[in-house]
Amino acid sequence: MAMTLNLGSIAGTLRLLRTAGAHLSRATPKRGLVPALTRFQSSASNIYPASYVPPTSISRPPWPELPVLDPEEEGKKHQVIVQKVKTLIEKGEYGRLFAVVHFAGRQWKVTNEDLILIENHIDAACGDRIRLEKVLLVGGNDFTLIGKPLLGCDLVQVHATVIEKTESWPMVHMRFWKRHRFQRKRIIIQPQTVLRINTIDVLPRLF
Repeated sequence: MAMTLNLGSIAGTLRLLRTAGAHLSRATPKRGLVPALTRFQSSASNIYPASYVPPTSISRPPWPELPVLDPEEEGKKHQVIVQKVKTLIEKGEYGRLFAVVHFAGRQWKVTNEDLILIENHIDAACGDRIRLEKVLLVGGNDFTLIGKPLLGCDLVQVHATVIEKTESWPMVHMRFWKRHRFQRKRIIIQPQTVLRINTIDVLPRLF
């Protein structure tokens, strides 16, 4: 009985020694680590001040700071550009024009003699000439006019002709649910209208 008690006390003492050694090894740093840290901290404090913030995208934006523009100079530059565009339009030296129009719920980038296919019927017969009034943008070789959101009808006019009114090919829409004896079949035929862009006219009426 005494032998077992002695063995148990010895095992408990060894266990305590092992745990104490593990805690001491975790708490005490390795040899040479503390002098290196203090050396690094002292050198950093000598080079940079205590309130130093490194230049990052958070402390300073990556793009350069632009100077403050003078409204009078901006107005003069604007007038010069407007006058140049007016001169080009009056002389007709703008090349082939293109425009972005809004028609039938979509936006179309068109130029002269273009054909566009619209998934809808419009109230016009074949051969009728129409005007697309919702013009968002018009441009040439050297300039581009952008609306906010639309350009005025007295500035840009886009004329088109209805070429054909027809229907699309039948499209089969099938729904099937396996192992439930469920299926639905639907045939979709969409009305279509073909337009040809005749002319894009720009008038020199900028402001």
